[in-house]
Amino acid sequence: ATLIAKKIRDKIFEETGLTASAGISINKFIAKVASDINKPNGQKTVNPEEVLEFLEALDIRKFYGVGKVTAEKMYQLGIFTGKDLKAKSIEFLSEKFGKSGVYYYQVVRGIHDSKVKPNRVRKSLAAERTFSENLSSEIFLLDKLERIAEEVSNRLDNAKISGKTVTLKIKYSDFSLQTRSKTLPYFISEKNLIFETAKSLLYLEKLKNSVRLLGISISNLNADKQRKKEVTKKSVSVQLRFEF
Repeated sequence: ATLIAKKIRDKIFEETGLTASAGISINKFIAKVASDINKPNGQKTVNPEEVLEFLEALDIRKFYGVGKVTAEKMYQLGIFTGKDLKAKSIEFLSEKFGKSGVYYYQVVRGIHDSKVKPNRVRKSLAAERTFSENLSSEIFLLDKLERIAEEVSNRLDNAKISGKTVTLKIKYSDFSLQTRSKTLPYFISEKNLIFETAKSLLYLEKLKNSVRLLGISISNLNADKQRKKEVTKKSVSVQLRFEF
């Protein structure tokens, strides 16, 4: 699995020039957490015999489902790491967190049975950039936005899809997050159209602070419709063959 992940990352870089990180382990949850460790261009393997130690050392905020509010509640209960979480009984966790308590009890023990869905239909395609310095200059923001639009356009072209809804993601220097969306009456994948739409969203209202991150996503894709159209064509052709 480790070698396969390396080959996939190499292939991504070879075809797109983009780096990728990967995580390899016994289930989706641990693999996802592991993929964050050596970002932006590396991978981490958590072998079966290392799983429990890995989870015990994990910051509680790294556990899926533990957001800001839940993390604060766990801190008040003396839970800061996976080891602290593991020390609590299933009864205690169920009392404090309801149905999620059972999930926390299981996942910290490496039990996570969510299946991998390799053929899941894509719902959106996005690219974003975190800046080394917070930006407030309009010229610099537009330059970064245009580059992101170009990256999104290239990804759409490679996937042979387009979309109608453009969403601009803005993360400010105070880490607050804002999104602005616009749905067009037609499908787009061209860089200029993506950039101009994202630019109009950027100007929709005044920025409240300097900007730490910008991102563009395209959704409302035509992939489903195209797939259904292809299936219909194949069905019709088969019927015609039978008729003859």
